[in-house]
Amino acid sequence: MVPAPPVRRRLAGRALRRYRENMGFTLADAAVMLECDPSKLSRIETGQRGIRGKELRELLGEYGVGMEQQGIVALLADPRGAFGWYRDYADVLSGAWQDYLITETAASKIYGYDAQRIPGLLQTASYARALAETDPGLDDDAARERAAAAVLVRQQAVLGKGWPTVRLVIGEAALHQRVGSKAVMEEQLAHLAHVAADSGAVTVHVLPFDSGAHAAAGDGSLAILRFIEEPGLGLVHLGGIGGGVCLEGQGDVAAYTRVFEQLQAFALSPAQSALLLRGMADA
Repeated sequence: MVPAPPVRRRLAGRALRRYRENMGFTLADAAVMLECDPSKLSRIETGQRGIRGKELRELLGEYGVGMEQQGIVALLADPRGAFGWYRDYADVLSGAWQDYLITETAASKIYGYDAQRIPGLLQTASYARALAETDPGLDDDAARERAAAAVLVRQQAVLGKGWPTVRLVIGEAALHQRVGSKAVMEEQLAHLAHVAADSGAVTVHVLPFDSGAHAAAGDGSLAILRFIEEPGLGLVHLGGIGGGVCLEGQGDVAAYTRVFEQLQAFALSPAQSALLLRGMADA
């Protein structure tokens, strides 16, 4: 079986196709710009093959694409995954999850839902280490330490910038599911309470047990990435053993965005969530 192209390459190809069509160029027109066969450009646009940096810059220039948009597409198209934090931890990040994390660094909006564990962007070091202990894909203590360290480096890379809009919905079960020791959970709940009350870059909603049935009842976790400069692009990641799966179809992104909006509507408000978390942390 031929493996699917990396999702970020498919996203880059989709953006290139849209730029070309918006300019009214045919595949043959664009192929002339690159001095290549139209079939090569077709495979680039479908993500079946990559594109060299020089060729990408030439095409984006011909298509009149702005610098911010060029930066996003260049990151997605880079076969090495660009030069982000994740390159140092590639050995402990599985395929689809690594694809998601690479794309996350370019996102302007990050939406996430976790039913039974604290989202990675809000995990403490001790909580992340306790989770790593249970991961069957990590062979030894060194790998587990690196996986836990990757969680914290990711937080700094995403939240340290201060500009992505991050909205997270946490199932109430995640607040009661003990990960590690009692002390680990107390520290984690205190951290959540602090973040929820801060009204900073991260908005936290708790989905209570009595919220009733909802569209994500069959999903343990999901994440959605959107790009202000590229409204036609988006990515959904559904968690699972082995790294989960990424979906980039516009229909999938639209459907899961509606699901997330429903989760927010069913969840407690940020103020109510902060109050609940503070009460649990102080108990």
